[in-house]
Amino acid sequence: MATETPSGPSASESLSTISGKRLVVACGGTGGHLFPGIAVAEEWRARGGEALLIISEKQIDTLATEGYGHLRFERQQSIAMPRLLSPKMIGFGIGFLKGLAHSRKLIKAFNADAVLGMGGFTSTAPLVAGWMRGLPTFIHESNAIPGRANLLNARFSTRALVGFETCAKHFGKRQVSVVGTPLRPSLATIPDRATALAHFGLRPDRHTLLVMGGSQGARRLNELTAQALEKLPAESVQVLHISGPQDFGLVKPAHENAPADLTTTVIPFCAEMQMALAAADLVVCRSGASTLTELAAYGLPAVLVPYPFAAHDHQTRNAEGFAEAGAARLWPQDELDEETFADRLVALLEDETELQWMGIAMKAFATPGASGAICDLIGQSILAGRGD
Repeated sequence: MATETPSGPSASESLSTISGKRLVVACGGTGGHLFPGIAVAEEWRARGGEALLIISEKQIDTLATEGYGHLRFERQQSIAMPRLLSPKMIGFGIGFLKGLAHSRKLIKAFNADAVLGMGGFTSTAPLVAGWMRGLPTFIHESNAIPGRANLLNARFSTRALVGFETCAKHFGKRQVSVVGTPLRPSLATIPDRATALAHFGLRPDRHTLLVMGGSQGARRLNELTAQALEKLPAESVQVLHISGPQDFGLVKPAHENAPADLTTTVIPFCAEMQMALAAADLVVCRSGASTLTELAAYGLPAVLVPYPFAAHDHQTRNAEGFAEAGAARLWPQDELDEETFADRLVALLEDETELQWMGIAMKAFATPGASGAICDLIGQSILAGRGD
């Protein structure tokens, strides 16, 4: 394995390398794959290139791509790979072959110069199609431990790009570059706090607890939040709860029946996350790598409740480094109940000094320029006519 941290060419060299080049970005299935993919596509276009994004047919992809009408998206069915001896492998194989045929058609018609997969099985068929065409192919793994999809995708990629240096060892002898995880462009400028609070109808004289469960696997986190509302001190705390579309109907009654003096706002999805993050004093969330990247950019202290069924428990591995540095608290889901969750939240929210130190530690994890580093490496490979 050869690991490097790219230094990057000059701005003029980057523009000349990418101008007119065509990049396919395969992403989607979760916000953790989609938003960094969009960030790379935006950077590629800003440098004069053209981008095509292949996403899944999931609802989260439809919601998350709203507001990006200037980008070209193509939807493709994505099926998670079952265990090798599972009878579901037949359906997976058929779906993969259909996706491969579709990807080959798209890549040929687009006249692509390179293919980037952001993770998940949405990336597999496009990567294989690019590899078969002899194009430079890349995967990006944002988590501390790669998932099954990217371990498979790596076989059809000539370079792996990773968010955490600790992830590099999982790709064997393959070329690996540590680039960080791209931050979506809409979050690059931090809004004024007063404006952000007003956007959600929140008060400026309260600590804002932001709860966001991610695009999947958030039900228990939503349930705990709904149960905790009655125990939060209304004179000092308010809640902004992004539940996800699937659980909105489940938690909305709890917000409607919360104590009259407690200010709460619950929404199924937030297209303006820069506003939500700017309004927050403490965030309760899962520990997907894309979420952690956003928290670091805003320097927000966090309570991380890893999704316990994530592949290889990678969300816990992600969270451990942040907790060890003092940027976050790591609360395993199986250790939480209605009483302990509310009590621990209140204790943390009332500790101003601790929140300040956590925010400083979180800011140290920020990785500005990740999208640019990825574009530099891909552009250099296109220019060289290879992916290594």
